[in-house]
Amino acid sequence: MIDTADLDHLDAQQLREMVLSLRRGAAVDKLEIARRDHEIAFKQAAIDKLTHEMAVLKRLKFAAKSEAFNTEQKSLLEETVDADLAAMELELEKLAGTSAAEREKQQPKRQALPAYLPRREIRHEPESTTCACGCTLQRIGEDVAEKLDYQPGVFTVERHVRGKWVCTKCETLVQVPVAPHIIDKGIPTARLLSQVLVGKYLDHLPLYRQEAIFGRAGLAISRSTLASWVGQCGVQLQPLVDALKREMLEERVLHADETPVAMLKPGNGKTHRAYLWSYCTTSYSALRAVVFDFADSRGGQHARAFLGLPGEDGWRGSLVCDDFSGYKACFELGVTEAGCLAHARRKFHELWVNHGSQVGKQALKFFGELYTVEREVADLQPEERRRIRRETSRKVADALQQWLAGQRQRVPDGSATARAIDYSLKRWSALTRYIDDGELPADNNWVENKIRPIAIGRSNWLFAGSLRAGQRAAAVMSLIQSAKLNGHEPHGYLSDVLERLPTQPASRVAELLPHRWVPSAA
Repeated sequence: MIDTADLDHLDAQQLREMVLSLRRGAAVDKLEIARRDHEIAFKQAAIDKLTHEMAVLKRLKFAAKSEAFNTEQKSLLEETVDADLAAMELELEKLAGTSAAEREKQQPKRQALPAYLPRREIRHEPESTTCACGCTLQRIGEDVAEKLDYQPGVFTVERHVRGKWVCTKCETLVQVPVAPHIIDKGIPTARLLSQVLVGKYLDHLPLYRQEAIFGRAGLAISRSTLASWVGQCGVQLQPLVDALKREMLEERVLHADETPVAMLKPGNGKTHRAYLWSYCTTSYSALRAVVFDFADSRGGQHARAFLGLPGEDGWRGSLVCDDFSGYKACFELGVTEAGCLAHARRKFHELWVNHGSQVGKQALKFFGELYTVEREVADLQPEERRRIRRETSRKVADALQQWLAGQRQRVPDGSATARAIDYSLKRWSALTRYIDDGELPADNNWVENKIRPIAIGRSNWLFAGSLRAGQRAAAVMSLIQSAKLNGHEPHGYLSDVLERLPTQPASRVAELLPHRWVPSAA
């Protein structure tokens, strides 16, 4: 505040400076107010969106229309909805800034864990029992929190005992604080959460089947509870997946592929075709990473959005992919197309196997020579790999191109042989680009092998009623499959990450990525 009495003692220059200072201050205040208004509007819009989605899911969960589904469809849909609701509630808490005390009041009191389960006591006591005033602290009690742990076939209980110590002189109370948990005040240990996630997204076990497995182990955990854990873990793990994606997009060469999955359309009991897109580094890269992206269609806009295109900071390396038209727009925006030699070879293999085609048989011999070179150069450095390819593969590729052009003139348009030849000749530059680039692989088999294990269980974990469920599955599978690529046992990796993530600074979250992860000493 400015004392009006002081104004009488200021000269004209001082008054002028004061006015300018006040104007600058007012301008800064306006900018700050505008920034806060924008932040509030953004949060409110997100809250409104989540609230609407939650209302829709709750209506779906309790609507009579769900009776149109068969028993298995109903189970899969219910666990999807429960997981989505739990994820949305956690996101709303973060947006609204709900305090831990408020959350505790809202949550119903859970039942104690069964007394018959084996228990392992973990004590948490202060490092020193000497008060700051010099007196010796006295133990006056303890708080006990029980966590449910699981190893295949066996449930146990961790009893976390936190002693209370008090100084009788200065009345200071000392107690080790409660360690942060991936699910605040939840009963499952990180190992149990990891078991549920790995079971669902790696072993292809829907939650209703896991419910039965846990029941045989001595404690039936309802699928709605399991779904709540899955939903909350999905939200908490997302920053780790985002960090993995950022690092992967720094690579110059990537693979891309997509595979269809059934996505349940609530309301009519039918499914439509959604897609799981896969992007990963090459076998030549030091970075071992794969990131999945779930989308409700096969539109090329999903690939462009993942790569940040169009945009100045979008990815513009070499993309190894098949001839799917959805990638074409990426190539118009600066991405270099690298074809898949295996796709071209596959068409001639079908001619030979299905029709005994001599054209197919001869073409396979050419492809065989090209792949012989690839086996020889697999472990070499990029420059040496490029040199050998230019000396050997280039001659074979040129001979194959000339032979294909000659054969094309002898076969009628529209025939299977003509289609196989046209596929290669029309994409020849992309198919042979790898010869002049030692960092490019010859085909897309590396990423296809990453999708193939997922296709085995997709009917169990992506038979989903929401886009959110598919995106959550893609995120968790990105971490699990990347852990496998780096030689880690997925359950051990996820257990450690879920244990450490609540206390890991956001600026150091990359330390928990599969290619950097070092198991904690504990």
